[in-house]
Amino acid sequence: MAATQPAAPLQRIRNIVVEWLPAFALLLLLTAARSSFANHYVVPTGSMEDTLVPGDRVIVDMSAYGLRVPFTDVVVAGRGDPARGEIVVFDSPVDGTRLIKRVAAVAGDRVSLRNGHLVVNGQALADAAGSDIERFGSREALVNLDHGGGPDIDDLVIPRGQVLVLGDHRGNSFDGRMYGLVPVGAFYGKAVAVYWRSGEGPVWKRL
Repeated sequence: MAATQPAAPLQRIRNIVVEWLPAFALLLLLTAARSSFANHYVVPTGSMEDTLVPGDRVIVDMSAYGLRVPFTDVVVAGRGDPARGEIVVFDSPVDGTRLIKRVAAVAGDRVSLRNGHLVVNGQALADAAGSDIERFGSREALVNLDHGGGPDIDDLVIPRGQVLVLGDHRGNSFDGRMYGLVPVGAFYGKAVAVYWRSGEGPVWKRL
């Protein structure tokens, strides 16, 4: 007696599953990689001008500060903490909005901010009095003071496990001066480069 053959609709479903399973697996793998290793971010505001402008598309290294389990915030392997001058991506402590700011100071630093200019551990980061270029080791930032310097900071010592973040557009940035310090573990990744600029198209600007 011949074996019973699957009904035609069931066979078609199986064929579709077999055909699309590799594509689905690849999509899942790429999504997991994006969650854990690399992603992109669209800059929504002018708080980081002139370094970043609204509409900029930025490559983000999601593994810069630790490898995470895909689709979670669970870190399985640490890779170091954010360093001064790096541009980082994280969620706002106020409402969870994804933000992008510059690391101004890390644990142990003593920080002051006067008229938009940083002094870290007694050293002014600007090259000279009146200069709008601040140096964070090998990195430099052009500080935008078109709207003034925003709120000052008076001799703040950063405690262990915390980071101070600021916008480069000091008078037009909702940052650590308003919502306080950000825990080290809150950072999703480090901004690496701008790859698309509104009005210009494809670019490659290292950050």
